[in-house]
Amino acid sequence: MEKIIECVPNFSIGKDTSAAQQIVSAMKSAGPNVIIADHSLDTDHGRLVVTVFGENDSLKDAVYQGVKKAVGIIDFTKHSGVHPCMGVVDVIPFVPIKRATFNDCVKLRNDISSKIGAELHLPVYIYGNIAKRPERKELSYVRRGGIEGVAERICTPEGKPDFGPMKLHPTAGAVAVGARDILIAFNINLKTDDINIAKEIAENIREKNGGLRGVRAIGVYLESRNIAQVAVNIVNFRSSSIKKVFDTVSAQAAKKNIFVESSEIIGLIPKDASFEGMGSYLKLLDWDGSRIIENYL
Repeated sequence: MEKIIECVPNFSIGKDTSAAQQIVSAMKSAGPNVIIADHSLDTDHGRLVVTVFGENDSLKDAVYQGVKKAVGIIDFTKHSGVHPCMGVVDVIPFVPIKRATFNDCVKLRNDISSKIGAELHLPVYIYGNIAKRPERKELSYVRRGGIEGVAERICTPEGKPDFGPMKLHPTAGAVAVGARDILIAFNINLKTDDINIAKEIAENIREKNGGLRGVRAIGVYLESRNIAQVAVNIVNFRSSSIKKVFDTVSAQAAKKNIFVESSEIIGLIPKDASFEGMGSYLKLLDWDGSRIIENYL
């Protein structure tokens, strides 16, 4: 591959594990010129996260096949899951990795958005770097209020999609597509079932509340494990490392006599974000060091 781009589509599958298998299989069927490096399923979050590497049309085709399969087999009106979302394919980010630029990602973003809107009749909102509308840079702004919020705004000038129809797909909702920098999804599980503690910690560590730079966070309850979780997105790992986030959450939990049970990284991370002994230090689940981006380049 001359230019390597990462795409990390997030699918809202609820508790249907068979849907996850079908979506990944559909993406693999697009051809040999893409690498599906990882896929992570969490039925509490109701979410499938797939990490795929490729370039140009090969990557676009693989992602499109996954989107098409998801739209065909999932009914979002029956969705369950604690993670915020606004459709069966909640978000599709493109990330420049090697010899690729943001302009390459923007072209892919626009090409697949046009195709999704025209052929699958999904309203598409552009977010992230070089968004068509500056106020839509943050994903949280685009999907605020969830699918109900999008439904209220979609016929207004403020809520008009960038591609596709000015109405929600009846069973698939809407989708956000963007170009962005590397993001690390990092979940920290607490030894408590008190969601209010997780929510308070999440609120304290968010950048927008004066917390850690480049950190977005929410507190959720995981029914299957009967624990509260601080679900974190690190959008600037050089300013706020995984270790720093973990230490900050641990310290805030300890003030309430709560301790960290475990943590998990969703998807892949760059080598520069890792450190020796991180598996044991962070109490990571299923971490063997193989999910480093550079391993696939």
